[in-house]
Amino acid sequence: MISKLKEKYSSMPVQVRASLWFLLCNFMQKAIGFISTPLFTRLLTEGQYGEYNVFLSWMSIVSIVITLRLSYGVFMQGLVKFEHDTKIYSSSMQGLSLTLVTAWTIIYFIFRHTINHLLNLSTLQMCFMLALIWTTEAFQFWSSEQRVKNKYRLLAALTLIVMFAQPALGMILVILSSADHKVSARILGMLIVNVAAYTWCFFVQMKHGKKFFSRKYWLYALKFNLPLLPHYLSQTVLYGSDRIMISRYINDDAAGIYSLAYSVAMIMTMFNTTLNQVMAPWIYRKIKEKRPQDMTHVMYTAILVVAAANLILILLAPEAISIFAPPGYAGAKWVVPPVALSVFFMYMYDAFAAFQFYYEKSWFIMSASVFGALLNIALNYVFLSPRWFGMSYVAAGYTTLICYIVYSLCHYICMRWVCRKHLGGVRVYDPKVLLGVSACFVSAGLLLTLTYDVPVLRFSFLAVVLVLLFIFRAQVIAYVKKLLAMRKANNEKKEEAAADSE
Repeated sequence: MISKLKEKYSSMPVQVRASLWFLLCNFMQKAIGFISTPLFTRLLTEGQYGEYNVFLSWMSIVSIVITLRLSYGVFMQGLVKFEHDTKIYSSSMQGLSLTLVTAWTIIYFIFRHTINHLLNLSTLQMCFMLALIWTTEAFQFWSSEQRVKNKYRLLAALTLIVMFAQPALGMILVILSSADHKVSARILGMLIVNVAAYTWCFFVQMKHGKKFFSRKYWLYALKFNLPLLPHYLSQTVLYGSDRIMISRYINDDAAGIYSLAYSVAMIMTMFNTTLNQVMAPWIYRKIKEKRPQDMTHVMYTAILVVAAANLILILLAPEAISIFAPPGYAGAKWVVPPVALSVFFMYMYDAFAAFQFYYEKSWFIMSASVFGALLNIALNYVFLSPRWFGMSYVAAGYTTLICYIVYSLCHYICMRWVCRKHLGGVRVYDPKVLLGVSACFVSAGLLLTLTYDVPVLRFSFLAVVLVLLFIFRAQVIAYVKKLLAMRKANNEKKEEAAADSE
């Protein structure tokens, strides 16, 4: 059996093997994050855990402002566009990234008191953040080049080492540090591993390209990415502004409890991602063939599967919270339902946005992202600020749900416009079906929260769900087989592409 698997693995084209390893590493990274969460929630108080997550939220926003996300789409596109000059292009992008980080570091030290007050972080934590941003960006440039060239061995090994080393060193430093410095110790653990594992990536690409500054490539990257900055910032704000505003208007304890609930609910994004990776190539193929109506029933089934999976998570939220954290975090169970409901609408957004991505309607995507982020900030201000309603951190979960419902609706409207313009007005999804499924799902999710203090009723409902799954097992098995067939077709396409390139 093992020898057959090895033989089959060895016979795969390098593109397919690389894809498998990248998928495994992505899954492992998220899994390690979830596994380490119960440990850190017991090593840190609710306030310290909240302060650490607020730091991460600010870092995700600040990194976009500083680096302009140069290591993402524009870099990958440039590696293909300038394939005859990839070494110089890569080294010049490393040079631009270091220049931006250095410039912003100088700006920070000039205005550090104002910035520290605005972000509610210490100078030491800000220095850690700037170093983390640079080392991460240096690695992203190198890893993107490895992905394009299908060089997966060293990248996979380095990714696995870092994902284990960061939480391990973080736990050691947190245990050894005093109570006042545990958050900084947790961040320092990340930084030490980043410096040790990623710094060399900068020097390797500089050695190969030997060009720090390239007017041509610097201008190309800046012109490409600056217009996308509102989109990148909006997505990050929509994802992380809740914790920042909870910390500001309530306290770090509330931010810590909310962060735990958010992390637990986001477990289901792994399910979404896996489903998307299987189905996305098939979806784009159907759009290319101008046969999007073939997607309808398959996507309806996918939406129902995502809804069912999130309902099970909502059902088991109290138990999940008790596993992930000590009793002080018990209130997080009330945040899980609205955030898990949001995950469902994230999947809906992906189903609609595929049409905009295929036809390169980036203005639609950016507009929806900006509107969603502004709505999230406005709603959080209204419901969390003492000047208005001054509600608890649970309210932030429901503002998140409202924003993702609106976000999904915006992308549905954009999809309909794209279908009218490019696909002869075909109606891929019946709005009545989508509205019916969404309304039933949201109603069921909210009703389940009423059973949290009545375990007998809650587990009776779980038993009903399991019975229904058993009754409809044939349909479930048929759908899984269909997904496996899609995955096989995707691999065959990759093998064909590999054969053509050879």
